[in-house]
Amino acid sequence: MSIRFLNSRMAAIGECMLELSECASHQDQPVLQLGYGGDTLNTALYAARLGVTAHYVTALGDDPRSAWLIDQWQQEGIDTQSVYTLAGRQPGLYWITTDEQGERSFAYWRGESAARELFMDEARVAALAEQLATVGLVYFSGITLSLYQPSNLHRFWHMLEILRDRGVILVFDGNYRPKGWQHPGDARAAFSQAYQLCHMALPTHDDEIMLFDDTSEQATLDRLAAKGVQEVVLKRGPRGCLVLAEGSCTEVLATPCQKPTDTTAAGDSFNAAYLAARLTGNDPIVAARAGNTLAGTVIQHRGAIIPPGVMPSIDGLT
Repeated sequence: MSIRFLNSRMAAIGECMLELSECASHQDQPVLQLGYGGDTLNTALYAARLGVTAHYVTALGDDPRSAWLIDQWQQEGIDTQSVYTLAGRQPGLYWITTDEQGERSFAYWRGESAARELFMDEARVAALAEQLATVGLVYFSGITLSLYQPSNLHRFWHMLEILRDRGVILVFDGNYRPKGWQHPGDARAAFSQAYQLCHMALPTHDDEIMLFDDTSEQATLDRLAAKGVQEVVLKRGPRGCLVLAEGSCTEVLATPCQKPTDTTAAGDSFNAAYLAARLTGNDPIVAARAGNTLAGTVIQHRGAIIPPGVMPSIDGLT
């Protein structure tokens, strides 16, 4: 059965943090540049640039940094009506350090970020479910799942069940980051629940191997199909992706490009172009080509978000 969307609008759920990056040094002290980043936010931003009405769903504080984040997202065309303000809270933060070989390392301060409390309040969750019932798809990731304590995650699952019953398409990106979980078993259980609920999955094969010990790409596809996922796009980095849809599997090769400058947000941008193409009526193979092309563009630039001037249009991708 092919996937049908109620409309062409999407919502992405997760956390976006303040980003401090070392861009220079002065008298042996780092000079820091302020930015922001988050996997589902990156996807929402790129989708908005491609013309999709993209809502971002998270919680921030009532501090000036939170206000700055909202302003930045609105400038990119992201709908922030579902960004909740929690009094006395603040956003998470991470610090990027780059070594002489260009490899990046991260230090995080996110244990008490507002985004982790989004699903603590029953009334807020009920209101959010009503808001999200009006979009065509809801997108979330493995990092999204790592934010919530068990009781909050239970409310999250219940909301997704309500949305699924009301015809909203659920999309899961199995983005596994071990540091976000106390134990791999917790992540496996949460990912399995997500795959059980979602209509569409956009996992990265390396992550699935790490978490589920899959012995092959086919083993991953078989496992997800057995869960009832209707459409699977298995991302394989420079080798492109495998698309499993309507009973057939198709390999879609990556867009040729020179040596990547920075692979940050390659998967996030792929997901954005794929979902934008699907929401605008394109089939999964065309959408996968669009995803590969945008990801190939993004990795030629430093940072998660490329300059608007080099951003292709949805027509140029499809």
